[in-house]
Amino acid sequence: MALLRRDSLVTGQLLRLVLLHTAWEVGSGQVRYSLPEESKHGTFVGRLAQDLGLEVSELVPRMFRMVSKGRGDYFEVNLQSGVLFVNSPVDREEVCGQSPLCAIDLEVIVDKPLRIFHVEVEIQDINDNAPVFSVNEQNLSIAESLTLPGSRFPLEGASDADIGTNSLLTYKLSPSENFIVEEKTKEKSKSLVLVLKKPLDREDIPAHHLLLTAIDGGKPELTGTVQLVITVLDANDNAPVFNQSVYQIKLLENAANGTLVIKLNATDMDEGINKNISYSFTSHIPQNIRKVFRIEQNTGEIRVKGNIDFEDINLFEIQVEAKDKGNPPLVGHCKVMVDILDVNDNAPELAVTSLSLPVPEDAPPGTVVALISVSDRDSGDNGKVTCSIPPDLPFQLVSTFKNYHSLVLAEAVDRERVSEYKILVTARDEGAPSLSASSSILVPIADVNDNAPAFPQPVYTVFVKENNRPGAHLLSVSASDPDLRENAFVSYSVVERSVGEQQPVSSYISVHSESGHIYGLQPFDYEELQVLQFQVSARDAGFPSLCGNVTVQLFVLDENDNAPAVSAPGSGRGSPGPELVPLSAGAGHVVGKVRAVDADSGYNAWLRYEVQEARAAGPFRVGVYSGEISTTRALEESDGPSQRLVILVKDHGEPALSATATVSLSLVESPQAVKWDSRQRVGSEGPLVDMNVSLMIAICSVSGLFVLVIVVYVGLRCHPGPEVMCGPGKATVVCSSEVGSWSYSQRQSRNLCVGEGTAKNDLMVFSPNFPNFAENGEKETPKLCGTVG
Repeated sequence: MALLRRDSLVTGQLLRLVLLHTAWEVGSGQVRYSLPEESKHGTFVGRLAQDLGLEVSELVPRMFRMVSKGRGDYFEVNLQSGVLFVNSPVDREEVCGQSPLCAIDLEVIVDKPLRIFHVEVEIQDINDNAPVFSVNEQNLSIAESLTLPGSRFPLEGASDADIGTNSLLTYKLSPSENFIVEEKTKEKSKSLVLVLKKPLDREDIPAHHLLLTAIDGGKPELTGTVQLVITVLDANDNAPVFNQSVYQIKLLENAANGTLVIKLNATDMDEGINKNISYSFTSHIPQNIRKVFRIEQNTGEIRVKGNIDFEDINLFEIQVEAKDKGNPPLVGHCKVMVDILDVNDNAPELAVTSLSLPVPEDAPPGTVVALISVSDRDSGDNGKVTCSIPPDLPFQLVSTFKNYHSLVLAEAVDRERVSEYKILVTARDEGAPSLSASSSILVPIADVNDNAPAFPQPVYTVFVKENNRPGAHLLSVSASDPDLRENAFVSYSVVERSVGEQQPVSSYISVHSESGHIYGLQPFDYEELQVLQFQVSARDAGFPSLCGNVTVQLFVLDENDNAPAVSAPGSGRGSPGPELVPLSAGAGHVVGKVRAVDADSGYNAWLRYEVQEARAAGPFRVGVYSGEISTTRALEESDGPSQRLVILVKDHGEPALSATATVSLSLVESPQAVKWDSRQRVGSEGPLVDMNVSLMIAICSVSGLFVLVIVVYVGLRCHPGPEVMCGPGKATVVCSSEVGSWSYSQRQSRNLCVGEGTAKNDLMVFSPNFPNFAENGEKETPKLCGTVG
């Protein structure tokens, strides 16, 4: 019958609580539900996803999970509906004991981003425990006649594992003319006594058998019973009496074995053997008290004999009896209440319940790295715990709920500066002296592609001789990237540009993608290209990839690979015939000139003229650097009617290259022919000079205008980019000879536009390294050799 009543009560409370479950609250991120204990599997607790503000569809993608710290898996969440339901029945008495408030704390964790919610499920007590007596039978001995009505005899009460009204007990004694039961509450203690209403008569009834029933306050109420066996004694009429019925004692936990708790004293008015008293614990005292305390039989001293732990039991209620040695013996009773005082003997406990590692180096401040829970079994200030980490770290602790802390990122981190952090988390209580505990968390920093490859220098300069072998290694460039793995894997490529007449840079050079070696794809020709400027790009393999550029300036060095080219000889008339020389010509008379050009530059284009067969030159000589053919003495008839000179033209390269020119000279006697020729040459000299001056002015004007147009054009072409290779243009190398005349070397000149597009001509400066003397013996002065654009 009691079981049926109990089941109906559980069902009623369950239905009522399911319909009226506690509304959730958001304070400090906490949701609270209420649930009666012993609810069956599948019982609805609450719509957890909805109450937390989460969409049901995002529970699985965000890795929704629930953790119950040290309480077992009593609850489960349906990921399809977001409903929290009972996984296994909860026995409140098993989980929380006699604590007035019983709640199970749940942690709900979701990722992307990481968030932590705290859910508290309050377990409500139901009346599922009946009152229980420690023994089935209690024995009392009461002397007849001498025991007066109103005498009181302590009884051991029942205990109820429930709390609240379900544990409030009332007692009922089976009908008796001699006895009633009374219950009194004093301070923290409840006393149950058997009161004598009417004197006993042993001859009438030697023993009384009564049934004591304990009834709790639940609905339906549950009961427990114990059998009272009262033996009526004869004779000894004075029982020992304590000077107090209840003793209040305070004792520190962890008191050493043998520590004196209290010394009791009882007196007996009888004489002789009936006055001798022995002390003992009552027979129904709990076993846990007997493990912790002992009492001296003769002195009444109560001493510690076991470990006292405030966190296990903070109040001991010791029933003591003093028995005389009369026949029959009489007994006096008292109660010793021992309050245990807390000592700071438990260090805080640290637990890292969730980690989100590694931390990307581009993670924003406020990113949650770890969830840390702290606890301390002590109470009061001894149980108050503060949590800290060392300063000067880019992390901070944020208190989230009760004893939970979040380790969050306080400022930006850089893996290239610090690749990992070892964080020592310290928990310290407020006891005196305080106790602490620590735990180390290793936080690695994940690499992000935030560093572009960098070259050690902004510009590489290399000098390469022309006519290089195709595929020859020219130089190597190298860039470094402080990132990791693919973010630091660098590949090289050339930045495509046009060179000259729309020739791509890649047709001249190639860059090995892994090593950065630069190779020449074709031989360079100094006469076509003097400077090649290009950019090499270094790109990492990150996502997105980053790159850095470096400028390479390749200067082509001239080699003597062009022999002098001789133009048609003559004295300026433009006639292909022999040069006419009057026999009357004196020493130093210029009869003609050999003109030659060399496509090379510098010393390789510096030409020297000499007669190939000096013996056959007769009265003629050739200017070493001018190429002018002149007489060395006055001509004679014996010199013959004609002369044939082979002029050798050599450059100053190593090895020197040369060419020859044959000049025919005819000696004439007719003054008229010579005069005519002279008139032709001398008479026209004035007009020719005038014509040449006018021609030079016109040419300079046109050339100046042309150069201005070219400069403007090149400036516009060079302005958009940092560097542009400009096309080839004609330039004339003008070198002064040692005799004061000029020789001309036609070659191709290529201009280089740098920066804002300023064009620079290739300037060649050299002077002979040996002296030469004119015929008059004076030393000739070397002159500047340059480029005329």
